[in-house]
Amino acid sequence: MFYHVKDLQFNAKVSRPDPRFASLLLEHFGGANGEFAAAPRHLGQSFAAKKPYPDKFDLLMDIATEEFSHLEIVGATIQMLLTGINGELKNAAENAEIMQLLKGKGAKEDMIHRSIDNEFLVASAGAPAFINAEGAAWTASYINGDVQGDLTSDLRSDVAAETRAKMVYEYLLQFTDDPSVKDTLRFLMTREIAHFQMFQAALNSIEPNFPPGILQGDPRYSNLYFNLSNGNDFRGPWNEGTTTELGETYQYIDDPIKHIMETDGLVNQKAAGTDRTEKSFQKLNKDMSKIRSQQVNSASTTTNMQWNTNMPQQPAGGKKASSTQKTTIKKSR
Repeated sequence: MFYHVKDLQFNAKVSRPDPRFASLLLEHFGGANGEFAAAPRHLGQSFAAKKPYPDKFDLLMDIATEEFSHLEIVGATIQMLLTGINGELKNAAENAEIMQLLKGKGAKEDMIHRSIDNEFLVASAGAPAFINAEGAAWTASYINGDVQGDLTSDLRSDVAAETRAKMVYEYLLQFTDDPSVKDTLRFLMTREIAHFQMFQAALNSIEPNFPPGILQGDPRYSNLYFNLSNGNDFRGPWNEGTTTELGETYQYIDDPIKHIMETDGLVNQKAAGTDRTEKSFQKLNKDMSKIRSQQVNSASTTTNMQWNTNMPQQPAGGKKASSTQKTTIKKSR
């Protein structure tokens, strides 16, 4: 149940109209990394999380709802930045200048020909549209890959999404000198940082959470690094020492072509630098499958299902509630 309060989470302000920056800000209204993408992303992820991870369901729903709040802040800011356009366009009987900000025919032509997006002028008449800064319509393809039904995968997508969103706000801050708009953008950017940490903490609270999903990697290939680009070869913690999660020793393949030939296309590759074996990783596959399956199944029922956890269950077979059940129902109401 959503409940809307007609005040913004952050009291957005604008010093003066700025249609050009409003066009840029559309990137966070209807763009791939914008607020409208974030809200349904987390909403979609929450459904699969509700039963096995009710605490993470709560987190995802809270942040999804806050993202709608942020969308409202961005939309309100765009609308204020476009102050004057809608009213002048409504003056359909007169060939009036578009607004006081654009003095003279030259300024109006400059607005039309050099504006980053003209959707405001010919389609939405100054209202924010669900498009990005270049006028491309919002699409669910921005977020469908972020909802995979496995929370360890979804939370990693969320961490990456918050990173991208933060960077867009960071870039936007360079294109406005309005101190009021900057305050709003800094607030929204900071909330991306906050959400990043929340999602990261939620991921860390799931043990084990690596690798994403259930199946383990084959120990013959999980620590191989192939030197597949010529010139200026670098070594670092990504190809020497131990791997970050499994603690395996990197095997640096300096001559990949020779190695592929010698191992018959890696078919005869032997595991090295790791304690994991074929037997141990197959056992982990079975154990993890059992754990995750039981985790979901034990939290769910296949009969008389209902979503709200604080509502009384309907008795099986449609029978009338007993006197005890009636008392419980009455009290819960």
